[in-house]
Amino acid sequence: MSDEVLLYAVDQGIATLTLNRPEKRNALNGALVGALSEALKRAVDDSSVRVIALRGAGKDFCAGADLAELERITAMGAEDNLEDARILGALFVAMRRAAKPVVALVTGRALAGGAGLATACDVVLAREDAQFGYPEVYLGFVPAMVMAILRRKVGEAQAFDLVVRAPRVSAAEAHDLGVVTRVLPVAGFDEAAHAYLTELAARPPSAVALTKGLLYEVGDLSFEEGIERGAQVNVEARMTEACREGVRRFLDKSRKP
Repeated sequence: MSDEVLLYAVDQGIATLTLNRPEKRNALNGALVGALSEALKRAVDDSSVRVIALRGAGKDFCAGADLAELERITAMGAEDNLEDARILGALFVAMRRAAKPVVALVTGRALAGGAGLATACDVVLAREDAQFGYPEVYLGFVPAMVMAILRRKVGEAQAFDLVVRAPRVSAAEAHDLGVVTRVLPVAGFDEAAHAYLTELAARPPSAVALTKGLLYEVGDLSFEEGIERGAQVNVEARMTEACREGVRRFLDKSRKP
């Protein structure tokens, strides 16, 4: 295993970003968050990459903040703490704005900041024995950075329970709540996840980028504004070569006896 806190690899259009602190259960610290931000930008800028996958080395996806980081923030003033929090916030914003799908592959535990990191992804594929939790309240803390995303993914009452009662939930429960996209079996998890990623990578990049952007944008618009924005994106899509080629293929296939 490399000494790097994050591993980066590209294969068949899939960029895999692996949190590489297994001895610390891939806990987040400044170096790892910084490496994630850089790797995300690298993958977004790479035209050969169509899907970005995020996973953890070892048994767990990510167990939250590093203990040394927690100790450090208790000695920081309000201004420094705000600047520090904004770094993770900027990563979440970049993941949402990325024109490519960002997929979390969750095995083991995804807790606190780790649950936030998974929740910030567009898609969460969880192994059936995975666990999720937002337990910050137990420390007198708040799962603040993930709140804007979590509130968009689950209902208000469910979000309240997750962040105030703060239970640890199974992959199946997280799926029922809307945090997890798909639950995959333990046996063959890697193969099933790779098949999903490969399917995503096969979609036209321009269509994926426009679809992702519109999906998140309409959440902040009125119904009428959403319809108008949809019309504008519709035109953008029609003008792409991918759309024109796709329509030509469909028409040619339809005309065949």
